Amino acid sequence: MPNSRPRSRRSAGGGAGTAGRDRLVAQSLQSAEHCLGDQDFGTAYAHYLLVLSLAPELKEDVKETFQYTLFKWAEELHALNRIQDLLGCYEQALELFPDDEVICNSMGEHLFRMGFRDEAAGYFHKAVKLNPDFNDAKENFYRVANWLVERWHFIMLNDTKRNEIYNAAIQKAVRLGSKTVLDIGAGTGILSMFAKKAGAHSVYACELSKTMYELACDVVAANKMEDGIRLLHMKSLDLEIPKHIPERVSLVVTETVDAGVFGEGIVESLIHAWEHLLLQPQTKGESGSWGKYGKVIPASAVISGMAVECAEIRRHHRVSAKDIAGIHLPTNVRFQSPAYASVDPEETVEPYTTEKMSGIPGGYRPLTECFQIMKVDFNNLQELKSLATRKPHSLSVPAVKEGTLDAIMVWFVLQLDDEHSLSTSPSEETCWEQAVYPVQALEDYWIQPGDQVTMEASCHDCYLRIQGISILHLEHEMEVIKSFTKSKDLLSLGNEAELCSALANLQTSRPEALEQTCVLEPTEIALLNNIPYHEGFRTAMRKVLSSLAPETPSQPMEAHCQDMETNLESAPSTSDPFYVLDVSEGFSLLPILAGTLGQVQPYSSVEKDQHCIALDLISEANHFPKETLEFWLRHIEDEAAVLQRPKSDKLWSIIILDVIEPSGLIQQEIMEKAAISRCLLQSGGKIFPQYVLMFGMLVESQTLVEESAVQGTEHTLGLNIAPFINQFQVPIRVCLDLSSLPCIPLSQPVELLRLDLMTPYLNTSNREVKVRVCRSGRLTAVPFWFHLCLDDEVRLDTSGEASHWKQAAVVLDNPIQVQAGEELVLSVEHHKSNISITVKQ
Repeated sequence: MPNSRPRSRRSAGGGAGTAGRDRLVAQSLQSAEHCLGDQDFGTAYAHYLLVLSLAPELKEDVKETFQYTLFKWAEELHALNRIQDLLGCYEQALELFPDDEVICNSMGEHLFRMGFRDEAAGYFHKAVKLNPDFNDAKENFYRVANWLVERWHFIMLNDTKRNEIYNAAIQKAVRLGSKTVLDIGAGTGILSMFAKKAGAHSVYACELSKTMYELACDVVAANKMEDGIRLLHMKSLDLEIPKHIPERVSLVVTETVDAGVFGEGIVESLIHAWEHLLLQPQTKGESGSWGKYGKVIPASAVISGMAVECAEIRRHHRVSAKDIAGIHLPTNVRFQSPAYASVDPEETVEPYTTEKMSGIPGGYRPLTECFQIMKVDFNNLQELKSLATRKPHSLSVPAVKEGTLDAIMVWFVLQLDDEHSLSTSPSEETCWEQAVYPVQALEDYWIQPGDQVTMEASCHDCYLRIQGISILHLEHEMEVIKSFTKSKDLLSLGNEAELCSALANLQTSRPEALEQTCVLEPTEIALLNNIPYHEGFRTAMRKVLSSLAPETPSQPMEAHCQDMETNLESAPSTSDPFYVLDVSEGFSLLPILAGTLGQVQPYSSVEKDQHCIALDLISEANHFPKETLEFWLRHIEDEAAVLQRPKSDKLWSIIILDVIEPSGLIQQEIMEKAAISRCLLQSGGKIFPQYVLMFGMLVESQTLVEESAVQGTEHTLGLNIAPFINQFQVPIRVCLDLSSLPCIPLSQPVELLRLDLMTPYLNTSNREVKVRVCRSGRLTAVPFWFHLCLDDEVRLDTSGEASHWKQAAVVLDNPIQVQAGEELVLSVEHHKSNISITVKQ
């Protein structure tokens, strides 16, 4: 607890009133100290409020202790779910200390935990402005900025072609008479400003995100269009005439389309717009000015697809291995990614992932020609209404190449009008990614020319759904047709789609129902496919447990190591087991691996019931005695305090910590967790990994530059947007794959930091590193990755080919021109999960 006793001050005033005030202040300070000693933080907080209201001159003296009291009391209020009281306390504190960055940051942390991300961002941003060197606030702001202003905003605004085509289509519509415009999902307001510049009389723009709405207000004002564009912080579905806008508009412009077209709710919003906000559409035979009729930009979309082979998609969505470092995966456990599992009509998870397929590691191979999935007319109300109720339609596409069917890749052409269009095809230079529907749960994924890929497509729950993907092999198809013609004339089937549906329904080789479906995130499936990871842990754990086991003189070490791997059933029941705790984030096989290494009691920290069931089934399949594997969260009262002794009189032999996030960043507070873990280890016990080495290199990458910040006004056609949205740029780009990142290496990899979890005095959380430039160029970024050293011999490389981790990069604010042979100094600092790198020439 900070020192809470302020220096005594003599009041400048006099008289009985001042003396009485001083006595009350002194008594309140004394009471506050007693309350703090008794950990009665609520009463102590009330006493400090009284002190500061009576004697504001003591603010600096009690500031540190007041902060401590506030934070402790706020933790109690949060635990008691007294949210209004908690927020009230912070509001009182900020009235007293309006420029205190620590209180601002703490207020933001509570708001973020409660889900108020927009409001949290405001407090984090203010804390950073008050103190640009306040690392906690900077890290918090960077994390929330990635969520509030998603990185695709920068990429899209830097896409000159996209901006030019939208601008041209809007100009044409306004020129032909569409003078009243509504921009749905305005973002930064760029489409609204295109309309105003084109000559629209009235422009209305609605934006749901508070952050983006406020950003758009600043952008519109900076471009001197605030009088001509009315911005509304609301969903278009809540807009009413004349309450929010005075009249029906003649033009709606929107880009509320995701990689799967419908995922941002464009169908629902346009149905509402046509019914309540737009002038009626022009019907055939009618003539007159466009201003008399309603119109939508984009006018329509044509959605296309292709079946592809792609090893990168496969390893993130299908568990390929049957045996992982000696652990057998049973057939009664089926692993699925959320994209596949969400075909359940009650699920609202996106039924696809998104990938920039032109740059996916290892590339992809087309197995079919491009085929049309669906066409949508956004200017046809009845068609829009029928989309959600229309039954899924069957598609059958012939294979043109042999290979492994891994996914259906989807893109679209957005027809803005009869003249202007945008394609999101992977063959185009575009800011868009493609929607990817992974193929799972087939008995055989091999396909060859003559086979048919069958599927069903629909628009359901605001998503383009492609499900029931299967392969109809040529020889099987002929057998089915022969048997079908015996019972029914094929000509009676109305069309090819019905025949394909009948053929698919008659397939007989269906897998039997499995006992347990285990839904894993793509990174967790990639982890199961990461064989070097599991083999490395097996080797390192075996060495630690061997070193801890009592050694008999007659038993050579080699024989002793082999004996350590005998089945638990044959181990003496009288001796104590080795305790192993795995606190990895998410699903992990490591506790089961530990359980195969001798007399070990492994504990898993998985939380989800389906994951526990799956691990139990895997344990059973590998002949573990019942209840060998324990689930640690069932043994502790406070899930926040995972790191504690296995039993009151026992310590851990091995503690496995998750050090690197799948995104490529260091986990928050990992060094604090390591410090606690070291206190919980038996003599000779180890933390895994024992230490971590961070590597980096200098690169030139225009891609990273354009994904991190809007570049001037040229890309945005002269509109001043960059300074405002770039307030939300973050210096670190995450979820990169260095093997496919468009970049030019300007140096060899160098070691930047060492984080030692077992021997803290070896840490180098702040370091200056000299790097020699090996190629002249424009230095724009420093990508980095890690080697997780389980011991001095076993290393896991987070940039390796089998890695389930992504990599990250620090992107420079201002690129630096460098020459071959030049030596640069990188100043590297690690704080919590934040890595900062500054370059000195």
